[in-house]
Amino acid sequence: MADVIKCATRDAYGNALKALGTRDDILVLDADLAKATKTGVFKKEYPDKFIDAGIAEGNMMGVAAGLATTGYTVFASSFAMFSAGRAFEQVRNSIAYPKLNVKIGATHAGISVGEDGASHQCCEDIALMRVVPNMTIINPADDVEAYQAVLAAADHDGPVYMRFGRLAVPRVNGEDYKFELGKGVTLKDGRDVTIVATGLMVAEALEAAKLLEADGIDARVINIHTIKPIDKDLLVKAAEETGAIVTAEEHSVIGGLGGAVCEVLSESCPVPVLRLGVYDTFGKSGPAVKLLKLFGLDAEHIAEKAKQAVALKK
Repeated sequence: MADVIKCATRDAYGNALKALGTRDDILVLDADLAKATKTGVFKKEYPDKFIDAGIAEGNMMGVAAGLATTGYTVFASSFAMFSAGRAFEQVRNSIAYPKLNVKIGATHAGISVGEDGASHQCCEDIALMRVVPNMTIINPADDVEAYQAVLAAADHDGPVYMRFGRLAVPRVNGEDYKFELGKGVTLKDGRDVTIVATGLMVAEALEAAKLLEADGIDARVINIHTIKPIDKDLLVKAAEETGAIVTAEEHSVIGGLGGAVCEVLSESCPVPVLRLGVYDTFGKSGPAVKLLKLFGLDAEHIAEKAKQAVALKK
């Protein structure tokens, strides 16, 4: 059996930016974190198209907005905590309100930031960005998807929030994968329950489906890489055909993927929905993999949720 390829989605972000550098309209901004966000890859290749805005994320978003008004497609990069949190007002008023072509590359999201601890483990960013009009949100599952998502974001008209991780995660997509903005992906079919996952939880969802087979439960697995706009048709079809849903995300269960799925299904196809994520608490400092286990963000906990969801079916 071939070894599982693992790569951090932030690495794919840097590589995709480098590929986009040949375009005359592309500029990249960073808030003094180019080595961590991987925008340094772009900086090395295209130093004249890169601006280090310093540790001033709000100002960086304002500069990005100003440049976008002159016809540039601007990638503004920092950690998720600072991109969505510290710079929220500028993102809302200067970028989203006028619907400018600023693409926010938010790295180091979620519990998997690890040793950086609760202050940097942003599990609220999707919720914050979801309520902002005109904002598109992408949370890729692996490096293959992340690379293509960045290219798609560059071509999209309007602001985009892209969520990337620090931790190397298993590759779940093959070489023939084609990213489509706003379209979820069914990675495994199943009849008894649907696991809807995003980001690094997609790989865990696939492992959970294998665990469930031992209990005679046939689980469908869906990757929702675009959380806004979300693929309503795919979710409703899954609810109709399997009758129960489990959501899995490395984000608060409040306002993230789970909330978005509940909003869709409560209006269109009410079925039992159980949410797995971070339960209204701050993170902790420690090794990323151990923290994910501690917070229940793993295949075993997804499988348990799926069993509970099946038991709730009428």
